[in-house]
Amino acid sequence: MIVAMQDMAAETQIQQVIEHLVKMGFEVHRSTGARQTVLGAVGAGIDFDIRNLELLPGVQEVHRISSPYKLAGKSFRPEGTIVKLADGIAIGGNDVVVMAGPCSVESREQLFATAEAVAKAGARVLRGGAFKPRSSPYSFQGHGEDALKLLREAGDKFKLLVISEVMEISQIAMMLPYVDILQVGARNMQNFNLLRELGKVRKPVLLKRGIAATLEELLLSAEYIMAGGNYDVILCERGIRTFETYTRNTMDISAIPIIHKLSHLPMTADPSHGTGRRDKVAPMARASVAAGADALLIEVHCEPDKAWSDGAQSLFPEQFAKLMGELRMIAPAVGRKIA
Repeated sequence: MIVAMQDMAAETQIQQVIEHLVKMGFEVHRSTGARQTVLGAVGAGIDFDIRNLELLPGVQEVHRISSPYKLAGKSFRPEGTIVKLADGIAIGGNDVVVMAGPCSVESREQLFATAEAVAKAGARVLRGGAFKPRSSPYSFQGHGEDALKLLREAGDKFKLLVISEVMEISQIAMMLPYVDILQVGARNMQNFNLLRELGKVRKPVLLKRGIAATLEELLLSAEYIMAGGNYDVILCERGIRTFETYTRNTMDISAIPIIHKLSHLPMTADPSHGTGRRDKVAPMARASVAAGADALLIEVHCEPDKAWSDGAQSLFPEQFAKLMGELRMIAPAVGRKIA
């Protein structure tokens, strides 16, 4: 249920409504805008008449919400969520934020060379895997905390924020000092124990869509994080598994405008995993920005042919720089800009 308070409703009125909802058995989540406060009430509660709530002082209107995702749904924050990061960077606003870097951190030289290249081209966030979920147990699994230290050092040197993937609960505390955004990969989209713990963290979480997940399932996974009190959730389309085998996955660009209709959360596109092919990354990135993506997540490597993981889908630095120039021309056509 959504309770929209009147513009400039008094704090005492807001607290009175919250107390009333709690007594009814609801868990209340508050969203405060510039002028209006919206209360999201989650839980079974008791049978009630919404008119009794509408008569409370300061209440403008009350809506029953039939969708299973109450907090991630558009009604909870109609104006949209802007996830504010450090250095004035925000995802969900007018800027399209580009996050780029290698699939995995292999060495100091590899990471710093790539970080310098993507920063020069205009990326704002450095991506890199410290822990790598691989299909084969014999494949490179990442350098762990050593890689996190390198990511932080490279980010600080080249004035980039850092995003890296968290795979299990035990890694959260270790990662917090090093990263600005915690990434949940497609394989963990429905790792509900992990999502619950991330709900307790006060750091943005980028949640990737599972390879066979519906958009409703993606939003319900976001709901797990938000129900814990962490509203800084960024969704990500990274391709889904279909019968087509030419590309690694099928990049569902339609998910971007659909999520913007269903949810207030910002939407990211990952054309690297979405296609698995270097020659298809740029076209899908351009299309994603045109479709309304709030951010892009792109793999870049100085020597992709020698990469320890996902080299075939990683751009060369010069390809990334060219793509950034193209995106700067496309973004204004849809009312956005690349910083």
